[in-house]
Amino acid sequence: MSTIEEGALGALTGLSLGDALGMPTQSMSPAAIHEAYGRVDTLRDAIADQPIAPGMPAGSVTDDTEQALIVAELIIEGRGHIDPKEFAKRLLTWEDGMKSRGSLDLLGPSTKLALEQVRHGADIMTTGRTGTTNGAAMRVAPVGIANRPEDTRRLANRIYESCQVTHDTVTGFQSAALIATTVSLGLEGMTVRQALNESLRLVPAMETAGAWTPKASVPARARQAIQVSEEFSDEDDFERHLIEDCGTSVEANESVAAAFALAWRFADDPQSALFVAVNLGGDTDTIAAMTGAMTGACTGPEVFDPALCSQVASVSHLDLQKTARGLITLR
Repeated sequence: MSTIEEGALGALTGLSLGDALGMPTQSMSPAAIHEAYGRVDTLRDAIADQPIAPGMPAGSVTDDTEQALIVAELIIEGRGHIDPKEFAKRLLTWEDGMKSRGSLDLLGPSTKLALEQVRHGADIMTTGRTGTTNGAAMRVAPVGIANRPEDTRRLANRIYESCQVTHDTVTGFQSAALIATTVSLGLEGMTVRQALNESLRLVPAMETAGAWTPKASVPARARQAIQVSEEFSDEDDFERHLIEDCGTSVEANESVAAAFALAWRFADDPQSALFVAVNLGGDTDTIAAMTGAMTGACTGPEVFDPALCSQVASVSHLDLQKTARGLITLR
């Protein structure tokens, strides 16, 4: 159990560490990861032909952390609110900056589709109506830090503000809500498993204006992933289940479910959860980032390797304490 201050820093620390650990393996298959790196259990430089982050140095974060920090900045500037027009503007500015530096780590599919419509003059109230991937969930942790869980209507409204422009669907909202609510509950002193269970109880009852989609329910998939994860005593079998049965793609009902299963199984060892996540293949950095945010919120930053955390902060020029302090003053 951690204090609110420790939980806030833990969420941001876990998010950024998971992101950086997964940077060199993102969008690769499990076999390709093993061939390139062996078993990843520390920060690694990305190989030259990494599909998203070729040659990036160990400790570098990706869009997961950078977009979460954009969300945090907007929350602090807006005294708790996120202005959707300004959010769209900053995401476009962020991608333009990444392109100018020659980076391939650009916007995800749902966010890119929505913001390309914004570039061409579309109404931002209509641009996110097909977004079902995990972009809203990966960046939402600051919303959970800045809002208490008792006022579920306010929490839901603030979560919706963070996903409306790009993920204005039931799937997009609920995926973000699961992460943010778990983080918020963790800051109140809940254990990892208590927060995961309570989030799965609260989120399906939250009202959202998001568009219906035919995709499988994210809360249902997350609940199922937790239940099935307890059937495996062997770690290799558990990992195989996540890869083959749960899925590790950018789709929210796969990646968020995988993060819930990892957080549940490794509730007492969040560092190991991140190491498992980044070897699964698929959207490894986002799965690890979401897992780290949820577990870190419940435990504080001390559960993560301090040397690795310091390396990430140094390489990626992060001041997470300042961000955490700014968010909890709004809580």
